[in-house]
Amino acid sequence: MDIKDVGSSLDSLISSFNTRISEIQQLVIARNMYPASSVSDLSAIDSAVKVLELQLQKIKIRLREETEAIPKAKKLIEASLQQQKKLQHLSSVVPSYVPDRVTKTTDDSIKCLHLEPSVEDLGLVSLKLDEPAPKEKKGRASPPLFYINSDELNSVPPYMKQRITLEKVNAAINDMATYAEATSQLLTAPRKKLKENLAERAMELRDIAATEAVKGKHFFLETDIKGPSLKLDNTGKAILTVLRHLGRISETRIGHHRVILLLRPR
Repeated sequence: MDIKDVGSSLDSLISSFNTRISEIQQLVIARNMYPASSVSDLSAIDSAVKVLELQLQKIKIRLREETEAIPKAKKLIEASLQQQKKLQHLSSVVPSYVPDRVTKTTDDSIKCLHLEPSVEDLGLVSLKLDEPAPKEKKGRASPPLFYINSDELNSVPPYMKQRITLEKVNAAINDMATYAEATSQLLTAPRKKLKENLAERAMELRDIAATEAVKGKHFFLETDIKGPSLKLDNTGKAILTVLRHLGRISETRIGHHRVILLLRPR
């Protein structure tokens, strides 16, 4: 082999080694380039990933809670629909006009509350003996107010109800409760506290109240019907007929009195 050729091959080998060494050096430099910043970047990425994992876990928990709440929400909707049906039914049967309860009573009931002059009024307090306090008596319950609705009035035959309206009938029911309240006051008022002209009437009412047909019921006499809404005219008689037909009142005759009883609807 020529010496020149040997030298050329050696130079090529040296050049190849130098190139390889240079490449290795560049790889080492690339691997070790900015090591501190690389670690902080990786830590930030790791933290962000952990935050995302926590948020994803919360979303899963919330979805599970909402899924479990769906059956309860369905039951609540069903209960609300049932309540709506009940309210709609009540709305359909409640009368469109319900008059205010009359608080005023008849003249007789007002008079029956008139007390006789007391010992104190006569200035004889010093002469009054010590007496035990009277026992409190239970009062009668207030008369019932069972108003009618439009469906009930429409069920009455036309010849019976004539031209009376729902408002007139319910106003008459209000009047009848007032008459019965006045009767109740006379029944429960102590005899000594009644004026002389009412004592006889109260005794007569008590005799009527003690009869089998009337006992325990609220009632009034036909002679008590003096308005303001219910009167003994053609309209008033038609209203009484309608109320008898609907089971709100019944009538009986005791002695020379026509007694009207207030009833619970059938």
